[in-house]
Amino acid sequence: MTKDELVAVLRLQNIPNIGDVKAKKLIAHCGGPIAVFQDKVQRLLKIEGIGSLTVKHLHDTRYLRAAEAEFRYIENRNISYSYFGDADYPAYLKHCLDGPILLFKRGNIDLKGRKVISVVGTRNITSYGASFCEEFMAQLAPLNPVIVSGFAYGVDICVQRAALANGLQTISCLAHGLNQTYPKIHRKYVKEIEKNGGFITEFWSTSQPERENFLRRNRIIAGISEATVVVESGEKGGSLVTADIAHSYNRDVFAVPGRIKDKYSVGCNKLLKQQKAHIMTSAADLVYLLNWEVAEKKAAGVQKQLFVELDGIEKVIYTYLQKEGRQLMDRIALECQIPIFKASATLLNMEMKGVIRPLPGKLFEAI
Repeated sequence: MTKDELVAVLRLQNIPNIGDVKAKKLIAHCGGPIAVFQDKVQRLLKIEGIGSLTVKHLHDTRYLRAAEAEFRYIENRNISYSYFGDADYPAYLKHCLDGPILLFKRGNIDLKGRKVISVVGTRNITSYGASFCEEFMAQLAPLNPVIVSGFAYGVDICVQRAALANGLQTISCLAHGLNQTYPKIHRKYVKEIEKNGGFITEFWSTSQPERENFLRRNRIIAGISEATVVVESGEKGGSLVTADIAHSYNRDVFAVPGRIKDKYSVGCNKLLKQQKAHIMTSAADLVYLLNWEVAEKKAAGVQKQLFVELDGIEKVIYTYLQKEGRQLMDRIALECQIPIFKASATLLNMEMKGVIRPLPGKLFEAI
């Protein structure tokens, strides 16, 4: 992207009442970001949703000067960026109509061909939530996904630290410019995250971590990944907003259940009750429902971790299905020497754990 093109994109990004949806519409109609500012007023006014006030703002030189100033900042600090039309723009986010037209980034981010999930939750994480984050990242480690979160207190930083501890790339999505760290106490994690992952934002260097920015940031967390996992949440909160946005994008949402009277399980239980989320008890649930293929060389590590979740009879059935492939329930009961009623209940429980899948014709197979 040339300097003039980048300045034009920045200019569009900064003009009030345009937003990402209108900006993309203008760019598509005119043939490029520079052309938007060169096109005739009469042609622009024919575009659906573009009124005279928007056109007036397009030719206001204040926004040009602001864009040029931000360009100088980007150039002087050697900040990387991704335009929504570029090949390196996050693949899942490209499918979101309101995805940012421009993302700024820092670190060693590599999303090409990678599995990406977002993990969010309350800032007031409990020991239950922290334990789940640590176990979840350890279970996912053999599949090497990219973990996205918001670098905030609580679940965000807990899951990102657990990702790093397991050698997973993690990306922090910020609600302000790359020139600052918020919360400041998390500065100690910046270098480690940049080493294996990094930071992304749509906000300029002049932006502050204001409440409305966090709400805008949530759509990026929801849109950049294949699925969003809510670990803990109160009755209200940003993580539920992120879950709702992910649901609106037709992405899978997972929620970790908790006791009905626990304050920070209310939100997750509500998502499950409203059928806006799948139940998440271990990484196996996510692997099963997203139909992730486990590489053969990594399968042993995953299976070893899954065995921790299985009791004696379940292990017998799982080992049998691994060896023999898909089998009828009656055959499973016979070969594993288990009464049919017990085999049926056990298979259902194993299906809920995500270690087997049912097939047409009353067949079952190991995952």
